[in-house]
Amino acid sequence: MHVRNAITIRPLASGDAPALHAAVQASIASLSHWFPWAHAGYALSDAEARIAHCTAARARGEEFAFGIFAADGELLGCVGLNQVNRAHHSANLGYWIGEAHRGRGMAADAARQVATTGFGELGLVRIEIVTLPDNAASQRVAQKLGATREGEFRNRLVVRGEPADAVVFSLVPGDLERA
Repeated sequence: MHVRNAITIRPLASGDAPALHAAVQASIASLSHWFPWAHAGYALSDAEARIAHCTAARARGEEFAFGIFAADGELLGCVGLNQVNRAHHSANLGYWIGEAHRGRGMAADAARQVATTGFGELGLVRIEIVTLPDNAASQRVAQKLGATREGEFRNRLVVRGEPADAVVFSLVPGDLERA
């Protein structure tokens, strides 16, 4: 468990499903633009399935997802490392914060904690942050972390079944200390 600036990050547990469902539903309008899994019909069973997936992926060492929690225990969003590539000691860093909690630096704090864990405990040498070109908020988080904007890559993502360009940032050990 990690604690910093009134937020705690920890792996999601099965008992967090109602809180995850509520957090996603409260921000469904904006989340659905960035995350196809966040759809109007997002149900408690979707949250339960997501947590089960995250737990199994963590056990296999493939993904490391965390909930972002306020001091009072409210689930504010999620952060994690996925697309872990053991051969190249790299991973992707993703995050989201509920609409009511945005603009307070919590995504950057949580992402910093997870990146630190990735470099330290997992031995990563590169972490990528990949955003859609119009996701200025996520790009600001990457910049706060000290990530380098490497460029905009054509057809880097597939969103809702369609290829989409993406802006790619990278973090390497030492970037976090310089930011």
